[in-house]
Amino acid sequence: MYKLGIDVGGTNTDAVLVDENRTVVVDIKYPTSADIYDGILGAMRTVLEVSGVDPKQIHQAMLGTTQCTNAIVERKNLAPIGILRIGAPATTGIRPMVDWAEDIQKIAVGSTIIGGGFEYDGKELAPFDAEAAKAFFEEMKAKSVKSIAISCVFSTVRNDHELEAAKLCREVMGEDVHVSISSEIGSMGLIERENATILNAALWQVAERFTEGFAKSLRDKGITNADVYLSQNDGTLMTMEHARRYPILTVACGPTNSIRGASYLSSLKDAIVVDVGGTTTDLGVIQNGFPRESSVAVTIGGVRTNFRMPDVISIGLGGGSIVRVKPDGSVTVGPDSVGYEITKKALVFGGDVMTATDIAVRLGMVELGDKTKAAGIPQEVADKAMDAIRALVEDSVDAMKVSNADVDLILVGGGSIILPEKIHGAASVLKPEHFGCANAIGSAISKVSGTYEKLMNYDELPREQSLEKARHEAIELAVEAGAVRETVGIIEMEDVPLAYYPGNTNRVKIKAAGGIRTRAEFDELLDIGVERFGINTKSAIEIIKTFE
Repeated sequence: MYKLGIDVGGTNTDAVLVDENRTVVVDIKYPTSADIYDGILGAMRTVLEVSGVDPKQIHQAMLGTTQCTNAIVERKNLAPIGILRIGAPATTGIRPMVDWAEDIQKIAVGSTIIGGGFEYDGKELAPFDAEAAKAFFEEMKAKSVKSIAISCVFSTVRNDHELEAAKLCREVMGEDVHVSISSEIGSMGLIERENATILNAALWQVAERFTEGFAKSLRDKGITNADVYLSQNDGTLMTMEHARRYPILTVACGPTNSIRGASYLSSLKDAIVVDVGGTTTDLGVIQNGFPRESSVAVTIGGVRTNFRMPDVISIGLGGGSIVRVKPDGSVTVGPDSVGYEITKKALVFGGDVMTATDIAVRLGMVELGDKTKAAGIPQEVADKAMDAIRALVEDSVDAMKVSNADVDLILVGGGSIILPEKIHGAASVLKPEHFGCANAIGSAISKVSGTYEKLMNYDELPREQSLEKARHEAIELAVEAGAVRETVGIIEMEDVPLAYYPGNTNRVKIKAAGGIRTRAEFDELLDIGVERFGINTKSAIEIIKTFE
């Protein structure tokens, strides 16, 4: 049985095939096309040809894609939506989408603020105004809106009104309406949480397109026995259905895939990952084998949000970065790049644009293309360009560190060939085998997670009982996202006292993660246990857990 991992980047589409022992069978890079599915199909075809594996032996397929990010940034393919905020009269001073750019505000067909919501301690601000909500949903239905974003003040403490509104929405608009509720998407902070919910609601058409497109691509290549998963931005996976409900969670999944892949390939659980592509370099931090999450609000396409996002720094440096010599003799690298056209435009490939890759070839750091075509680059120019590259990376590494101590660096991505072996601030610099496809490997080996976050008053429910309840909810969320229940464990827990809240109030955040297993694998292991050892189902499950 094999796993297929695919990650679509701006320059290349990377694909890997991993066997049941998590050994990389083959990894390839295929140029990303204007229509990304041509690139995906090409990557699949190449993987199957090189490996010789029967497509029907592939039982899991994972995709990391930038489609949702691109849709937000480019303002393309976003669906018309209705916005319902529950929070009158307390929140009427600031309207939904108050700080959004005009070009993206157009996605809102209508918005309203109705009575309801809660205080920070869970007390009701006002009764839920069901009649106003019903009238709004009827208006949206008449305008053929298919997606609704629902937010409520302090819904992270109590989401009763959001759930009531969602139920009413489906009754009025039909079961096929796409409903996004803020308590399932964002964290504390009404405006930022509402913004993330609005984006999620607007992305449903994009989500349907790339999930159905990926499934069709698999079928076209004869991969018909595979369970399909999408990468999400905490370094874990989710099912196709989960991705359709929460497409916003795929934003920034590329860097997290690289971080997970780097951790697996290097066997390091704590380090800084430097992922160099053709256009940009992403730096992230591995903590306990998973990406460190950002602790501040994150802006996506000019929209300020607070849903979970990886703590990543992106800089305009890649293998295709354009190198320029200024009149004063100084040399700059990037931030613009030739991107996926590097095989046409770079000097070593017969082009006329000097790139960072040409510099690496000129300095003898890598054998690529026709090195004689880079020989004309003056030594002084090459040295200055490399100094500029080193400075960009070192400054970014310093920004990611939490102390002045040296840290381990893991270099991944096809563009990492341009980086020097010695980087100031690094205790060690490691470039593992299969470094060029770490993102696709991260997708293929990832687990499935669920995160539960809520304010809890330990005066109302003792701490241990509160934490046990939170752990249970996190596990249930992981199972809902596609994890095998028996393999789920707690991988991260925060318990932060809030001095400015009454009583013994704490912000509890718990993340659970578990393995994914095809039904065929599960049944096979169960049959073996029963046949060979005469064990029952419960005992077989305990044995299966040891494989994770």
